[in-house]
Amino acid sequence: MSKNESKASLLVVEDEESIRETIKLNMELEGYEVTTVDNGAAVLKAVKNEYFDLIILDIMLPEMDGITVCENIRMQNNEVPILFLSARNSGADRIEGLRKGGDDY
Repeated sequence: MSKNESKASLLVVEDEESIRETIKLNMELEGYEVTTVDNGAAVLKAVKNEYFDLIILDIMLPEMDGITVCENIRMQNNEVPILFLSARNSGADRIEGLRKGGDDY
């Protein structure tokens, strides 16, 4: 990355602090600028106020689940890529996440 290139900006959404901080640390070590939030409502506020190149989104969140968050982001015509990162990994969960606007699961 040259001096004039800006770092890619990531939003990590995870309610478990140890997982959230581990992802943040590893992404920062790879050269990304990382913002973290721990609940669904905070995601919508962050997306409204900042630009992100990628959102890494948990599904099981307090206040608003990740699927609903994803739907809300997509209703704003927000084209930011959304990657679901979740312990919920059944085929039905994956299909729902992708149908609701996720780019990968």
